Order: sequence, then structure tokens, then C-alpha cells
Amino acid sequence: MTIATDKPTSGLTAPDAAITALAAGAASIDRIAEVTLSSIVLPLKNPISDAKVLTGRQKAMTEVVFLFAEIRTEQGHEGIGFGYSKRAGGPAQFAHAQEIAPVLIGEDPNDIGKIWTKLVWAGASVGRSGVATQAIAAIDIALWDLKAKRAGLPLAKLIGSSRDSVQTYNTSGGFLHTPIAEVMENAAISLSNGIGGIKLKVGQPDWRTDIARVTAVREFLGDDVPLMVDANQQWDRPTAQRMGRILEQLDLVWIEEPLDAYDAEGHAQLARSLDTSIATGEMLASVGEHVRLIEAGSVDILQPDAPRIGGITQFLKLATLAERHNLQLAPHFAMEIHLHLAAVYPLQTWVEHFDWLDPLFDEHLETRDGRMHLSARPGLGFTLSEQGRAWTVAKAVVR
Repeated sequence: MTIATDKPTSGLTAPDAAITALAAGAASIDRIAEVTLSSIVLPLKNPISDAKVLTGRQKAMTEVVFLFAEIRTEQGHEGIGFGYSKRAGGPAQFAHAQEIAPVLIGEDPNDIGKIWTKLVWAGASVGRSGVATQAIAAIDIALWDLKAKRAGLPLAKLIGSSRDSVQTYNTSGGFLHTPIAEVMENAAISLSNGIGGIKLKVGQPDWRTDIARVTAVREFLGDDVPLMVDANQQWDRPTAQRMGRILEQLDLVWIEEPLDAYDAEGHAQLARSLDTSIATGEMLASVGEHVRLIEAGSVDILQPDAPRIGGITQFLKLATLAERHNLQLAPHFAMEIHLHLAAVYPLQTWVEHFDWLDPLFDEHLETRDGRMHLSARPGLGFTLSEQGRAWTVAKAVVR
């Protein structure tokens, strides 16, 4: 067992007894031979500001840090997956992935559930949420990509899709730092590019500014274009209640993260009192944290993020619970992954369109008629571009 890295390593190789795979049975047809981990920093064209920046809780975002996992088997099959971090956590994800990746070697890549559990136990002392499961997510997603590629199927088809396209909306054109005239121009461009809905950031220090911006965009778009708003957790309960009542007249699809992500009771109160749907969940870092939201009746539209909750294996468990409670689904960010998972979900779904990640991949998703469409490419359907590889800041190879 070896780990090669372009940064100094010390004590990363675990004792053989701790990393030797269990003896494979007759059903095991392949083994994992190599795992490559890469930390890639994607620069953003312009600093991004939302309500968290205006309240002084965060700085404007200038980059996104990705953890990529590339897995190769003894028979030559390959899979790629990724997770990400905004503002902080990228180096921690990469470091944790390096520590736990040796347990993959020798495992049957088809045993994804078993491998997920093994990775969790390899890092048990840091828990089962946050950085720990976000590091696992990149590996888990790579294993699902590998399995679908081996079958020659798009990932959604491997799991069992409910549809071949999903409603899509754009967020990246409506951030708070963007002047309202430019917001409307961005919205028009998105619609002309086949995107179906528009989401605006809210949470200005003066609530009247929010109302004026949302009203202006609604008048610009007309009544038929789906419109959403996102407060990024920056309202208190009275403000969220007041804003929700005012915004009712603008016929929004949802109000997103009006309160702190962990305020299940406050979200439940809003969900009961407003006609507009409440959407939340993107900031939660485990299935268990979503369970509390669901059981409290806090959400109408659940917004899980596969890279944040531990990958596709965990996402599918959460989706089963969400369906049981008749919730709509609108996964957060990472459309390259979430298109497939939204296509599988049997109830109403939306996928968030961000073009930020386009330079990372050689392929791109198709949007038309307000929907994002699955391609026929096997697996996730993406390969890491040369530009993406050029942004690599750290790399480790485990054999």
C-alpha cells in the first residue's frame, strides 16, 4: 500500500491489517487498484455577495475549492466524483480523504454501501457529518460514476429514472451585488438559453430594497415565469414572517432559507402560516439533520446537497424519506450530479443551474424549454478538463 503526493506526508500508510479488504466471494468481479485525490481551486470571475456578506458574517466569495476523486480498478474501469467547499474547508476535506482512502484498495467497487460504512469507520473520531462525510462524498460519487460507466448507462438510468429532463432555474444572475438592471438582463439571457425559472437573492439591510427588487423582476418577467427568492438564513423569525406575507402577492415558487438552517421550529411555523412554499436544507451536512426538518414539518421543498451529506448513497436514503412525506425536491448546486438524482425522484423536482463549474469539464449540460436534459453519456457524463487539472493545488495517489 503506497500513497504518493506532491506534499510531504508522514504516517499516512496504515498497518496492513487495518486496510486489507475482506476476502472477496465468488460474486466479486473486480477490485479497486488506485485512487487519485486532487484539490482544485476554481476562481470566480467576480466576487459573489449574498445576505451573509451584507450582515458581516462572511466575506465575498472569490473561489470554490473542489475535492476530486478518481478511482481505477484492476480491470481498468474508472470513475470520477467531486465535492466542494466555499470560503473554508477545502484543505480539510483533502486531508481527511487522504487519511481514509487507503481502506478502498482491494475492495470490490460495486459494494458502494459497504465501502461508505468502511470509510466512515476509518474516520470515526471526527463524526458522521461536516468535513468527514464531505470527504467521503467525492469518493462515493466516483464509485457510482464507475458503476454506471461499467454498465454503459447514464447514472440516472442505472438507478432508475422517473424522467429524462428536470425543471431548471438560474441563481447565478441574481446575487445582491448585481445591479437590478443587470439582474433583469441576466434573467432574460437565462430564459433565452432554455432555463425555466429565476431565483433572486434577498436579505438587504433595508427590507424595502428587497421588495423593490423582487417586484421589479416579477414585472419584468411577467406572471408566467417561475420566480424564487433566497434569504441565505439571514432573517429572524419576525422579519421572515413579515417578508413572507408581503411577498405572497408576487406568486413565488418558494422562499428559500428564510431562517437559520437549524431552526426547524421557526421554519415549521412559516410553512404553516404562509401559502408560499418554504425551501431549505442545502447547508445541512448529514441525513440525520434533514430528518429533524422533515419530522418537524419545516419544509415544503427539500434542498439536499449530495456532496455535503456524504454522496449519492446518502442522498438516495434521504430521497426515500422525502418521498414518504410527499415533499418536492430541489437539490442545491452541483447540477452535474443533481440532474441525475432529481431525474430519479418520482415527485416534483427542480435543479439549480450554475455555469460556474463549466470550465472544469469538457462536456456541458443541455437546457431547453425550461428544463435540463439528461445526456446519453454513461455515468455522470463528465470528464475533467485540462483547465480544471491546471487549477490543481494538491494531489495524492493511493495504491
